[in-house]
Amino acid sequence: MQDPNEDTEWNDVLRAKGIIPQKKEKEITEDEIINMLESTIEEKQKGKDLSKLDLDELDELEDSEDEDVLQQYRLKRLAEMQAAASRARFGTVREISGQDYVDEVTKAGEGIYVVLHLYSRGLPLCALINQHLTQLAMSFPMTKFVRAIATTCIANYPERNVPTIFVYYEGQLKKQFIGPIELGGPNLTCDELEYMLGQAKAIESNIKEDPRASKKVKDKMFAELSDNNDW
Repeated sequence: MQDPNEDTEWNDVLRAKGIIPQKKEKEITEDEIINMLESTIEEKQKGKDLSKLDLDELDELEDSEDEDVLQQYRLKRLAEMQAAASRARFGTVREISGQDYVDEVTKAGEGIYVVLHLYSRGLPLCALINQHLTQLAMSFPMTKFVRAIATTCIANYPERNVPTIFVYYEGQLKKQFIGPIELGGPNLTCDELEYMLGQAKAIESNIKEDPRASKKVKDKMFAELSDNNDW
């Protein structure tokens, strides 16, 4: 006997005339439903890095994506953003004195990097570094930037050591840059200072190659070109 559920032209004619019942829909099992859902989520997430989506973008996806999965991502991102916000409480360069040193530097807090600039008034390099630090403080608000006149912070601090930058972490001195030569001289750029502080782990800089190295190469090439064109 021919299967009444079989897809044939004859069966279609018989169904149309009511001789045989309409074809039964195949029942979908729970496992098949789950597999379809997971497949749909996977397809929709192709090319998307959920870890890079903000909270509004995750909210928009909740109507079409698996709610439990997205909720986990959302809670994780929210926790990360709250943790970052709690650390990003600086953003400026604070002026301190010797009396403030312990509270502002050595007792800055757990997980806090402190960049301290000891400077002298009237020195162009010190003024340049203060300018660069103001820009870096805004870019890296999780790092605490402070500055102090050298002799008011440390009695009888040698003038030849100015400018000086100390990097502290949880009250411990981790790195120091002492004097004009070590700090790059009057042509120090903000990118160069950012690289130096990034290497000291005071900030999370994206500059991974020393800008001073490429500048030296350019200077050498320029000098060689000038020598070749010397009449």
